[in-house]
Amino acid sequence: MSSRSGFFRPVGRSRGEGEASWISVSDLMAGLMMVFLCIAVAMMRSVMIEREKIRTIAMSYKENQLAIYETLQREFAADLPRWGATIDRDTLTVAFNNSDAMFDTGEATLSASYQVVFEEFFPRYMNVLAPFKASIESVRIEGHTSSGWGQSSDRNTTYFNNLRLSQDRARSVLRYVYTLAEVTTHHAWMMRNVAAVGYSSSRPIYNGDGSENIEQSKRVAFRVITNSETKIHSILEESF
Repeated sequence: MSSRSGFFRPVGRSRGEGEASWISVSDLMAGLMMVFLCIAVAMMRSVMIEREKIRTIAMSYKENQLAIYETLQREFAADLPRWGATIDRDTLTVAFNNSDAMFDTGEATLSASYQVVFEEFFPRYMNVLAPFKASIESVRIEGHTSSGWGQSSDRNTTYFNNLRLSQDRARSVLRYVYTLAEVTTHHAWMMRNVAAVGYSSSRPIYNGDGSENIEQSKRVAFRVITNSETKIHSILEESF
């Protein structure tokens, strides 16, 4: 009996040690699961916070966009028809669509009649934007052309000729409005935030039937770019 008792005693000890070991592993796994759960909850909370920040910026962007648009409308609605101009709500663009009256064909010198128009428009435009400067990334004076260039049928030549012309016209307008005495107080801000950009024929205006509207495609536009996109990029960079 003593030998049998001795035979089973090690087995009993081995089982006890195994059970103790199994319990320890179970506790370890449970602990790890709790750690992972806490990390997952923390990450989800962080994502929700960042998403709320972006949502807040998006709502602020919409409100700011609407405020700028409505202020532009109040200031210029009565003048737009005689200037041949329009205001786009979605892009905050004031477009002067009578390019043939602004410039001679193929030229970039601003006509006397539109010097008068921009003398009237631009100082008021800067005053309209003044309360919103903190939320404005830039103002682009954009030159646009139609897709044609004289009798040329070479697409590449036409594009680059129009690119040069649209850039020259945008710079010509910027140079002129910058010299106006009424905007002297805005010069420092303009140097940092106002740019002249030529788009050639890359952004034509189309008629209802899908054909190009030649006259409206040839235009000079003043477009406000807000800094909401910059703020969203900043939030995303902080998150990673």
